[in-house]
Amino acid sequence: MLRQQKIILTRIITGAVLFVAAIIVTHFMELQWWVNLIVFLAIYMIPGWSVLVKAARNIVHGQMFDENFLMAIASIAAFAIGEYHEAVEVILFYQVGELFEKIAVGKSRRAVSDLLNLCPDEATVLRDGKPQTVLIEEVAVGEYILVKPGEKIPLDGEISKGQTTVDTAALTGESMPAMVQTGDAVFSGCMNLSGAIELLVTKPASESTAAKIMEMVEQSSSMKAKTEQFITKFARYYTPCVVIAAVILALLPPLFTGQPFSEWIYRALTFLIISCPCALVISVPLSFFGGIGAASKHGILVKGSNYLEVLSRVQTVVMDKTGTLTEGKFHVVEQHAEGIDKETQLELAALAESSSNHPIAQSLRDAYGKPADLQRVSNVQEKAGYGVSATVDQKKVLVGNRVYMENAGIMVKNSDEMGTAVHVAVDGKYAGYIVIADQLKSGAPAAVEMLRNAGVTCVSMLTGDSEKVANQVGTQLQLDEVHAKCLPGDKVNYMQQYREKLERGKTLAYVGDGMNDAPVLAQSDVGVAMGGLGSDAAIAAADLVILDDDLSKLSTALQIARKTMRITRENIVFALGVKAVVLVLGALGIAHIGAAVFADVGVSVIAIINAMRTLRIPKK
Repeated sequence: MLRQQKIILTRIITGAVLFVAAIIVTHFMELQWWVNLIVFLAIYMIPGWSVLVKAARNIVHGQMFDENFLMAIASIAAFAIGEYHEAVEVILFYQVGELFEKIAVGKSRRAVSDLLNLCPDEATVLRDGKPQTVLIEEVAVGEYILVKPGEKIPLDGEISKGQTTVDTAALTGESMPAMVQTGDAVFSGCMNLSGAIELLVTKPASESTAAKIMEMVEQSSSMKAKTEQFITKFARYYTPCVVIAAVILALLPPLFTGQPFSEWIYRALTFLIISCPCALVISVPLSFFGGIGAASKHGILVKGSNYLEVLSRVQTVVMDKTGTLTEGKFHVVEQHAEGIDKETQLELAALAESSSNHPIAQSLRDAYGKPADLQRVSNVQEKAGYGVSATVDQKKVLVGNRVYMENAGIMVKNSDEMGTAVHVAVDGKYAGYIVIADQLKSGAPAAVEMLRNAGVTCVSMLTGDSEKVANQVGTQLQLDEVHAKCLPGDKVNYMQQYREKLERGKTLAYVGDGMNDAPVLAQSDVGVAMGGLGSDAAIAAADLVILDDDLSKLSTALQIARKTMRITRENIVFALGVKAVVLVLGALGIAHIGAAVFADVGVSVIAIINAMRTLRIPKK
């Protein structure tokens, strides 16, 4: 428990023990009324002094109608009419509710604040070959830092020396450590597990992955959901209304009926205690904060509770293809060689493309898997968008698309496979083709199925790729709709069409890389960035960021959002229902202060415990 929680608990225990002792003493001994007043007032001050101080401070600042004010008025009035026992009971039970609130908020806040401690304040920088410990803000891009085993990586960088395993759980929720070595990029906030490494710093502290994530988490609490905003406004008008109603209840009936004022003042106190909106004011924001905390445990960052509410009502999910449903990298998937063997075909193509920066050239070199011997290559000529010609081992090699080959007078064969056909010719003779394609992510089919099981009725894809490739991906994933050859403007138009098809109260989500889809994200109710780790643009553009490439976490986010909203509605209905019943009973004189305390503190505690359930979303 935190220090503040321990103080509250100490006050409760001390006050409760002395209260029981006073009850026993007053039961067996007849004391003067003023002695009883002093005894119970002294006991009351142990748990109640802080409430009186807060109420007075808030009144000075113009915040009169809050729970501290209600409890102070109710307990002081109970003393005034001689109900000393009830006065102490009210304040003790109220402090019990306060303790539960602080414990619950603490648990929710810790779930999120883990992300706010992603990286240390200092780094070991290597200057003139000597290690120096400096603040991370003082490390410049291009400097080298040393990270020892067991230390968190303080800045984004590229490994220049050493290899190790890193724990990325704090960022991505992924429990399996990743192996990294020289040349690999690593991100601030990850834990270095096994080996000392030197990093070349690639981003300043203010632009690091950890800094971007921390900034987003800090801003999330200011983005309130409509339900949360409603409760805040509701409490603002509700509290003064019930205070006025309690005053009327205390004064008017005795004037007209001639009954004692003390009896109606007691009813008004009961009414006042019951009416305290603690259960709503505490539990509703706590539910949303717990939902954000649960999401962060899974490597899902939500920019505000308003997006949880919107996500809970998603009916249609529209996705980009490259980088979302597919890996976003070209691979050699098929080879059809003619007149030469496949190994020679791939070797000649890779060497001919050895000087090109095109992604297709890179995929050919990756498939070849050997360092390119540039001494074997000469006379390289590249025609952008078409192909390349080169002399490899004194052979003239052409590598390119159909148009490039036909312009060179070489007839090629048609390719029926999904992907891009890269044709090869050697010394003027056709040598077959190599199929380059972007592959589906291994978890994409299961992720789409999980979305359907989560209640999403339409899963669609918008892509700039060809119809052939788009339709094949759509068939493999059993998508409802596929739209190919989409320019940014086309995607915006399609998103507007999807919006018009939504049922009343339902929402639209778009899932992309968050980098080149800004216009589409603006058309969606909630924008989701995939693979956001290390991507500034993804974190900036999206409402919700999944910090790795696990598309299945979108259904987890849906589950969290819907559970959060379900618990929020449960608390609202439960709190208002119980209070309405007990308010009526209190006004009629049937419910006493004990029932009033339950309607306030008891309902608050139950609502808080229920709100804490949002934190418990098991990892799959």
